[in-house]
Amino acid sequence: MHKRFFGWLLVAIALVSINWSLPIEAQNPPVTQLSQDNPFAKPSTLPYQFPPFDRIKDADFRPAFEAGMAEQRREIDAIDANSEAPTFENTLVALEKSGRLLERVSAVFSNLNGSNTNPEILKIASEMAPKRAAHADAIMLDSALFKRVNAIHEKRASLNLDPESLQLLERTYIEFVRAGAKLNDADKAKLKQLNEQIASLTNQFQQNVLKSTKDGAVVVDTVAELDGLSPEQIGAAAEAAKARGLAGKWVITLQNTTIQPALANLKDRKLRERIYKVSIARNAEGEADNRPVVSKIAKLRAEKAKLLGYADYASFSIEDGTAATPAAVNQMLARLVAPAIANARKEAAEIQKAIEEQAKATKGESFTVQPWDWAFYAEQVRKTRFGFDQSEVKPYFEMNRVMQDGLFYAAHELYGVSFKERRDLPVYHPDVRIFEVFNGDGAPLGLFLADYFARDSKRGGAWMSNYVEQSRLLGLKPVIVNNLNVPKPQAGQPALLTFDEVTTMFHEFGHALHGMLSDTHYPSLSGTAVPRDFVEFPSQYNEMWARDPKVLTHYAKHYQTGAPMPQALLDKVLASQKFGQGYATTEYIAAALLDQAWHQIDVTQVPPAENVAEFEVAALKKAGVDYAPVPPRYHSLYFSHSFTGGYAAGYYAYIWSEVLARDTEHWFRTHGGLQRANGDFLRAKVLSRGRSANPEVLFEQFYGGPPDIEPLLEHRGLK
Repeated sequence: MHKRFFGWLLVAIALVSINWSLPIEAQNPPVTQLSQDNPFAKPSTLPYQFPPFDRIKDADFRPAFEAGMAEQRREIDAIDANSEAPTFENTLVALEKSGRLLERVSAVFSNLNGSNTNPEILKIASEMAPKRAAHADAIMLDSALFKRVNAIHEKRASLNLDPESLQLLERTYIEFVRAGAKLNDADKAKLKQLNEQIASLTNQFQQNVLKSTKDGAVVVDTVAELDGLSPEQIGAAAEAAKARGLAGKWVITLQNTTIQPALANLKDRKLRERIYKVSIARNAEGEADNRPVVSKIAKLRAEKAKLLGYADYASFSIEDGTAATPAAVNQMLARLVAPAIANARKEAAEIQKAIEEQAKATKGESFTVQPWDWAFYAEQVRKTRFGFDQSEVKPYFEMNRVMQDGLFYAAHELYGVSFKERRDLPVYHPDVRIFEVFNGDGAPLGLFLADYFARDSKRGGAWMSNYVEQSRLLGLKPVIVNNLNVPKPQAGQPALLTFDEVTTMFHEFGHALHGMLSDTHYPSLSGTAVPRDFVEFPSQYNEMWARDPKVLTHYAKHYQTGAPMPQALLDKVLASQKFGQGYATTEYIAAALLDQAWHQIDVTQVPPAENVAEFEVAALKKAGVDYAPVPPRYHSLYFSHSFTGGYAAGYYAYIWSEVLARDTEHWFRTHGGLQRANGDFLRAKVLSRGRSANPEVLFEQFYGGPPDIEPLLEHRGLK
């Protein structure tokens, strides 16, 4: 749906919940004019319209939302009432310019709600979610407005529009139709109800996940139980306990995935099992029970798809991506299942052998590998096969050096951009760092925020989002944030990363570059405003520079001595990358197929709450990915990608995009690698273009032909 109106649903709706027992501000009339004392009343006067976080209070959000929606409604009414014949300028451009106040408050609120939320913000979001959904529907289902858009679209061939303007017209028309603009009045009313209910339920889902993940943190009484963790990890666990008022204890906080990072290092098998079982038990009972929420969301989405003329929600969702059909997605995923499972079983055999050899050597008890054992013994196998473990590697991956000498260095070599830290701008949390970004000619490009440490007020996972989106029409330069969830070390201690965490930093920075290098006229086509199965392409491609020898040697230096990582260890790190791909691919595909299972059903096939677990088991078995030692990356009840809107029926996007990413890596390898000319070419053809042309066209203009799956299969060791 149109980025100006529903973009917030894809990013922010995942972060909050609705309390069904509370009235939604029924007693308070909506605010239509905003006090000039409100920090959102006018564009920020800070550089790049950076949000004035030192002035923003929780109490500012409600009136700003209300006034922003009222202001945009007046702007839309003015377009509708224009007595002149519909033109591109008086309709499409006017539409692009509308809603600036609402955009300002939505961007700040959505980002804070994900990275530094609190009970008041959660409450506000709960109240606003159905209102904002209703506001978006009122615009997208406005008959007079669509009549004008349709009239312009019908004569598009004679308008002599430039390619980007023509793309805006096509996208706007498509999004109105997909939003239900052609429905009759009765069906429009029904659709509005469905959208409001879905908005509220997806909010409820993610607040439940946030609560269950926080409450599920594992408290450890003795440091002996943490044997295997590094001093930095133990210190982070002590800090997490201290933050919860549990001085003298240690807390293993949960991340949003099924398998928790600590499982790779903890020697205590009982503690590993405890952590795993707490992780998979999230949201299955009690106040944060997501079983009824999942069932309701799936049913409402199926009803919405049927109302819009689709067989199921997946058909509706995927149609607007590059995959186009569920059949194409099914075919792609099915092609990967057999080799992924085969590789996982080979890895399991090696792990089982390691378990038995260790039991024999220590005269301990042998056992069959379980999900909570896999990561730990995979590390043992990796150490045996490649001659190193993570404890040897982490001292060479200090977070600030990875950022400065890795992320920023590669971006400078490829695109000519440079970064200068700014400490004069207000931040929403002390952990946040701000960098001004400059083009190769010294011209200012935008701002980049790095928010890398975990905290209870931040949702799990890693992501990129915008505070300000680039647009020549509006004269805006981008303000981009990357969020990670790296455990914060004790004061004075370095933040040392695993290579997986390094790769995640490069991944999210790929998204950031996609936003920062955007050079489009219209905000709706800017930066990452592309289909989900294309948006992960620039981020997954950027991962290649984490392991590129030239880049890796530039940032992989010992945090104490500055000595470069020994070449032998560097070679081992690179050689080890294919080990574990069976597991990684299987856990991912299991989740992607589970996402499709929930969205390739009609209303009659949606299970009731009490049968959600049975549905999941049956879906995984039917897809051929029910391999007990390798659980899905996300189980349904905490599968936020799938049940909070952004990746509903779209979790396949990562593997679909990775085909493009690995093709791009192959292209760079055959064109000389890390060179400015190569980076400039990718920037010109893809990274700067947003959705100013269809994504498949952008890729082919860069790559010189259609995507090829072979580099992906080679990269993942699946050939």
